[in-house]
Amino acid sequence: MKRITSSLRSPLPTATALAAALALGACPLQAVMAQAAPDSAQAQAETGSTGQAGRNASQLETVVVTAERRVANIKDVPTAVATVSGDALDALNASGEDVRALSGRVPSLNIESSFGRAFPRFYIRGYGNTDFHLNASQPVSLVYDDVVQENPILKGFPVFDVKAVEVLAGPQGTLFGRNTPAGVVKFDSVAPSHADDGYVSIGVGNYSTINAEAAANVPMTGDWAVRVSAQEQHRGNWVRNTYQPTSPDPSYTAKTEGYDDAAIRVQALYKTTDFSALFNVHGRDLDGSPRLFRAGIIQPGTNNLIAGFKPDQMSIDGRNTQTVHSAGASARLKWSGNSDFDIYSITAIETVQPFSRGDVDGGAPPYSFPTGALNVALFPDETSDALHGHRQLTQEVRLESKDPGPFKWQGGVFLFDERYTWENIDYSGAPPYGTGNPLYAETHQSNRAYALFGAVTYQVTSDLKLGGGLRYTDDKKTLYSWAPATNGQALDAANGLGANTKDSKWTWDTSAVYSLDKNTNIYAKIGSGFRASTVLPAGEFGPLTTAGPESLTSYELGVKSDFWQRRARLSADVYSYDVKNLQLTEVGGTGNSNAVKSAKKVKGNGLEVNLDLLPLDNLMLHLSGSINNTKIQDPNLTVASCGGGCTVTNPFVGAPSSGGEVYVNGNPLPNAPKYVGNFNLRYGFPQEDGSEYYVYTDWTYRSHVNFFIYESVEFTGKPLTEGGLRGGYIWHDGKYELAAYVRNIQNKVVVTGAIDFNNLTGFINDPRTYGVQFKASF
Repeated sequence: MKRITSSLRSPLPTATALAAALALGACPLQAVMAQAAPDSAQAQAETGSTGQAGRNASQLETVVVTAERRVANIKDVPTAVATVSGDALDALNASGEDVRALSGRVPSLNIESSFGRAFPRFYIRGYGNTDFHLNASQPVSLVYDDVVQENPILKGFPVFDVKAVEVLAGPQGTLFGRNTPAGVVKFDSVAPSHADDGYVSIGVGNYSTINAEAAANVPMTGDWAVRVSAQEQHRGNWVRNTYQPTSPDPSYTAKTEGYDDAAIRVQALYKTTDFSALFNVHGRDLDGSPRLFRAGIIQPGTNNLIAGFKPDQMSIDGRNTQTVHSAGASARLKWSGNSDFDIYSITAIETVQPFSRGDVDGGAPPYSFPTGALNVALFPDETSDALHGHRQLTQEVRLESKDPGPFKWQGGVFLFDERYTWENIDYSGAPPYGTGNPLYAETHQSNRAYALFGAVTYQVTSDLKLGGGLRYTDDKKTLYSWAPATNGQALDAANGLGANTKDSKWTWDTSAVYSLDKNTNIYAKIGSGFRASTVLPAGEFGPLTTAGPESLTSYELGVKSDFWQRRARLSADVYSYDVKNLQLTEVGGTGNSNAVKSAKKVKGNGLEVNLDLLPLDNLMLHLSGSINNTKIQDPNLTVASCGGGCTVTNPFVGAPSSGGEVYVNGNPLPNAPKYVGNFNLRYGFPQEDGSEYYVYTDWTYRSHVNFFIYESVEFTGKPLTEGGLRGGYIWHDGKYELAAYVRNIQNKVVVTGAIDFNNLTGFINDPRTYGVQFKASF
């Protein structure tokens, strides 16, 4: 049996060496909005806009997006699209945060993780998936430089040298395919150009934080352009272990919560009159720690932190370590010699090799019952998970019309092939817990899919445009598990140890955009999407489970307008969706097992608003918010309740004293806040010599959430408001910038997730961080 250990290292060069080379000269990141795909460099040259007011601007700049796989003014796109770029990205990246920092920055977006910096879980309009397995699929797709990142570990790739982030509300089942019923989060890197420029950014902060980022266009001649970019993030281990083992223990973790996270991207653009090719090679090397679980941190009968809890202390007897090594490459080609249409080809390979070992119970001896004490667990639970042999191959060929007339079309074919082996190790040993050797199990999964798709738009009149799309997807998945005879896990074989699924599905959408005047559009859209079947492997405490595909139908009405002489921009929409056979992951509970179940129906509806204001030439305001309602409608659906002493508020199947299964009909979806809000403000103080002092602040809010499918007092996350502040000085025609920042100004710490099969175990958000940052250009 092939095993992965945390000592394996990536063969890729580290980003540190590259950043040092680029530090010879650099410029601040000038983030702009989205680009055309895959002809990224051309789109950047054509659009060159930021979506936020330029410093001391007199109008808001035009926002262009690629939600329809073409460059378009955001006002003309008949779907809810929100973007993050410029000052907002600079502020979020300053303290070394990962992709979860985007949570709440646009309406209806929530991002959380029980895994750490690698394995973010995305939710749009309350619709997501809480599954933490390494073969989990999500209804929100992540697309990085036009390549889907299907495995949840791939979704955690660092965000650096990025031109824009687009969040597209679902469904996106026509142009982006399966596993997009909730939407798409799309990242577009800054593409190579012939400009001889670049930048370097270096920041330091508390907890020994170092955040370095650099990028440069490498001088080339002729038809070639090359861009190299890199990021290095470091944080010291700031949580101290108060547990002291009675004898030397090689797996003892004295401190944790630190990380070294390095990433690199090299792009080469070849462009002639009627052909372009953009090559992209990238990699990541993370050496850090998984999410820190803390036993007994919730006060029984409430959702408050228990008295005596300190964020910088833990008491665990297990090992916390995590590594991720990933590498990928893509070739995005465009042929434009034909007078009627362009041909695009996107070929990509992604590989990832994670290893994560953690003390899941979050406590230390002596283990005891009843529950309710800080740092005390019911029993030890220490496990690790790893992937080896992972490989994702994708190929898309797409034709796009170039006729300037009223009728436009695009269509193509998409191929997907992914396979890997997932290894799970239980270090707790066979009962009685804590004795014996580690127990092993392996799961092998392969997933192949293909799709045919097409979309059209027709400009009926100068004010009315109609659109529609259709996609056929065929998806096949094979999974089987195995455990060795010696030191193997006793897998529950009640439902067998393997399964095969095959799904075929048509998805579609239709839309209309009507111009009330040259500055205001209203739109309507109806669409469908689906997520392919899910298989969760057999484990020590539960059998293999399977859920068929889930399908969604969505209805949306919206308005988008530029007004007040383009000093204001508004987009607002109302939506409603129905999901049939929604896959819900039952985690932990009284059975300490994981299973996937299907809810017959889930309804969602809500309201979303984005507003940009430029009341003064040097004052920029952004406000956004959403109301998101979700409701499970299945009177027969039951799930396991907690095994850690929580106060369940759903009705039990049997007597409440027996614990066990509860009915969840009428509950909202897990990790689905009803209210999400965001506020940004930037005020500049221009000086006579052309320099500028500025202050920037950003605040985000989400209402309470259920951590699990059932409802309980302890496992209801409190509302969370977090603020950031940044002040700086820019001089020498914008070439240099020095800034100070603080994140989580209020130093508000709350429980943001939990483990429900042990003693009220939870994890928290980051406390206050602060530091300084310097940027320079060349």
